[in-house]
Amino acid sequence: MARYTGPDCKRCRREKTKLFLKGAKCETAKCPIEKRPYPPGDHGRARTKESEYLLQMREKQKCARIYGVLEKQFRNYYAEANRQSGKTGENLLTILESRLDNVVFRAGFGKSRDMARQLVRHGHILVNGKKVDIPSYSVREGDVVSVLGRTQKNPTIEHAMEEVKGRGIPAW
Repeated sequence: MARYTGPDCKRCRREKTKLFLKGAKCETAKCPIEKRPYPPGDHGRARTKESEYLLQMREKQKCARIYGVLEKQFRNYYAEANRQSGKTGENLLTILESRLDNVVFRAGFGKSRDMARQLVRHGHILVNGKKVDIPSYSVREGDVVSVLGRTQKNPTIEHAMEEVKGRGIPAW
């Protein structure tokens, strides 16, 4: 199980935009991108040439970082999206949105995708009544995603559910 474990705010600063990786903290003035709106590192303030390749690469990196996917897995998702009929970009986003950790986040069981990933990894999530602990599990249309019975009373999940009311839950 490989994933990025470093500082999330550094990734936002690298992309020069808020990726909302820290949940509610990104909406406050405490967000590091508010204090230092330039990329991290010694050469962060240096002017870079905005080539077409750089813009495309930044968008790809942004997408991979938002969903918490590493390079090889992202490449495999792209290959799968490319094989499907239709627009590759839309297919890619559909595949990424159907990951179990993202569905748990969108449903409001976790404040951030990292928290949702941890809930899945620790076995607190059921898909069609069966425990699934793989964050990259692809949820299909018609699957029922729920929280394990004893976990529903967890104050962390209750707080996340209250917080999501303001954010809104998707219709699906």
